[in-house]
Amino acid sequence: MQEPHRNRVTLVLGGVRSGKSRFALEIASSAPSVTFIATAGASDDEMHRKIERHQSERPAHWRTREEPLQLPEALSSEQDASETTIVDCLTLFAANLMEAYGDDRSAMNAAIDALCSALSTINRRIVLVSNEVGSGIVPAYAAGRQFRDLLGEMNQRVAAVADDVVLMVAGLPLPIKGGIEGWP
Repeated sequence: MQEPHRNRVTLVLGGVRSGKSRFALEIASSAPSVTFIATAGASDDEMHRKIERHQSERPAHWRTREEPLQLPEALSSEQDASETTIVDCLTLFAANLMEAYGDDRSAMNAAIDALCSALSTINRRIVLVSNEVGSGIVPAYAAGRQFRDLLGEMNQRVAAVADDVVLMVAGLPLPIKGGIEGWP
């Protein structure tokens, strides 16, 4: 078996409840040290329950860091904290960018540039989770279309710098780019 690259970037895409987060946890499960960067905040009871469910699925010895907006800085500052970092998820990071920057597309693009730059220079395993929203219907409202477009563009740009891109469908990983290195 080939030794995995230490600085490998994997993007895990899929629809809602497709198994994205579970798959990211499986990839990281063999690493001796893992940092989990959560981009969500508990904005309501439903989200609070979802966060609790996700926390219960992770090993207790993994570090967790909540970072809703400064994701590139968080990735860079965690450089020596662990062998593998999971980011769950880019979908909420995109929503956080929209909330923080409103219609300032240049600020959102700068944040995506910074994310891609960080991913290109970090020397450890990174697994990013994101929703694939381009296969659904066109949102009826302008904000929904703006979100869909922002996330679609972010996914494309992250996929371009990623070593591996995996699409999850019904709990099954389908390699799109690279392979499924590090998966048990």
